[in-house]
Parts: sequence; structure tokens; C-alpha cells
Amino acid sequence: MSDYEILDERFNALVIGHARLEKLWTGCRWAEGPVYVPAAKSVLWSDIPNDRVMRFDETDGSVSVFESPCGYHNGHTLDAAGRVIACEHGGRRVTRLEPDGRWSALADSHDGRRLNSPNDVVVKTDGSIWVTDPTYGIDSNYEGHAAASEIGASHVYRIDAASGAVRPVITDRIKPNGLAFSPDESVLYVADTGASHVPGLPRAIHAYDLDTSGEVIGQARTFAVCDAGFFDGFRVDRDGNVWASSADSIRVYSRDGSLVGRIKVPEIVSNLCFGGPKRNRLYITAQSSLYAIYVNNHPPGW
Repeated sequence: MSDYEILDERFNALVIGHARLEKLWTGCRWAEGPVYVPAAKSVLWSDIPNDRVMRFDETDGSVSVFESPCGYHNGHTLDAAGRVIACEHGGRRVTRLEPDGRWSALADSHDGRRLNSPNDVVVKTDGSIWVTDPTYGIDSNYEGHAAASEIGASHVYRIDAASGAVRPVITDRIKPNGLAFSPDESVLYVADTGASHVPGLPRAIHAYDLDTSGEVIGQARTFAVCDAGFFDGFRVDRDGNVWASSADSIRVYSRDGSLVGRIKVPEIVSNLCFGGPKRNRLYITAQSSLYAIYVNNHPPGW
């Protein structure tokens, strides 16, 4: 049985017909936030309820605990220097792994009020860090520490590379979650999982046009709507296609928003990232497991 569902001939150019989905490891309570770290030839990912970061070593296939406790990490990314940036539910902050092994705090508040629970993060080529801040880490004690929101809303924030100043850039979402830039950084895509709190809210990825300084232009437009669970984390490839998580698969959308195909996954998909020496291996976190499949595309800049 094929791991693919081809809905548009454009999908054929993005996948390798004989490549198969591999389960690399299982044993998480909720796997999230994969990031490929080239210098370590490894994938790091979060097991949020177990308050640990896991490590898959691509050189020998071994899996180990990278850090525990870790402040209930969720999303991760790399900055231009190859340092890991993390979203901490427990610490309600964005942190960076320094060369000496310390985690330094980059942001934990705005206007004197603590962030909710940073969820996912991307770094723009100007060095600014963009992060979503829904309440999932403070909604209960399962993925963090139950607490009231001091901000009273869930926004997307920008952390300035030079000053460290934190400011909201998107304030019209209910529960902003995954996010990614288009290859030329003229569009920011943001998933809204607010249907978890507001019944009937569209389960969608929204697109925000940005000017050359990174300011949002006009109103958001709906890029895609999910009919199986939620869009959580997602990535954009170098051609502008969006590879998005859902309850049953990785859904691949062309840059015009057309669903061109699916990679079937037997667990609820939370997130994904491109990795491997040629950045053509898609690493997938799904419920309790880490999966991977080779594809015929790469991230922007590769």
C-alpha cells in the first residue's frame, strides 16, 4: 500500500515514489517540535508531557534523552549561527542554547506581563525571532503549569535581533500555533488551532503579507482549511509549497493553496522539519513517535 495520496500531478515532483515512511522511535506522550541540528547530525524533538527533549542520532539511529527536565519545551528552530531556539511552556519564555550548554532567556514577557506559553518559533534572515504564544502550556498541568493568562489574549510576537525588544505583530488570532515564512519572507503563514477553545472556528492556516521591513500589510487571507484534526506545525520548502501536519497525514499545498497530495501517517501528526545531509529527509513528530521519509525537495536556502 502506498504511503501517498496523489491529488494533483504537481505532487509527483515533490515525493519519491518508492520511498517509504519509517518509524524511527516510539515512546513519547506527545511528540512535538522537531529541529534538525546539522553540527550534531541529529534531530531534537520535544516530549512535552514528560518534560524532556529527545535526540535522534542519524549516524547510528540511536535515540537518547537530550535534556530532562527542560521546562516543557514545545517548538524549536535554529538561528543563523546554528544555535537551538526553544519555546518553553513551563518557563513561559523563549530560550537559546549557548555554546557552553546554558539556556539563555530571550523573552519572557511583554509590557510587564508574562507570556502565556510560547509554542512555535521561526527566525527571519534579519535575525529577528517570531513566536506564537497560545495558552496550551498554562491551560492545565499536563504540558506545563496551570495558570491564568496575564496578557488575556494569544498573539504572534517579534523579538528584535539587536535590542531584544518584544512586540506583538499579529493580534487577530485565537490560538496561533505553527508558523513559517515563504521563501522570500514576503508572507508569514500562521496556523490557528482556536477551535480547541471556540467551537466552530475554522481550522486553518492564514497568510499575512509583509512589507520589506516585516510589517503586516492589510488583512490576513485564509490559505488552507483542515478537514482532519488541526494544522499544528508546518514547514515551507524552497519552492513555496507548504507541508502541514494534520490528524492523519502530512498535507502538501502548492503556493496557490491547492492541496496537491498527502503523506499518510498512522498517528496524529504534530510537526515536521527537513533534515539529513541533503535536507531532503522529512522528520515527523506524531503523537507518540518520530517518523521520517525521504522527499524530493528541500528547505529555503538549500
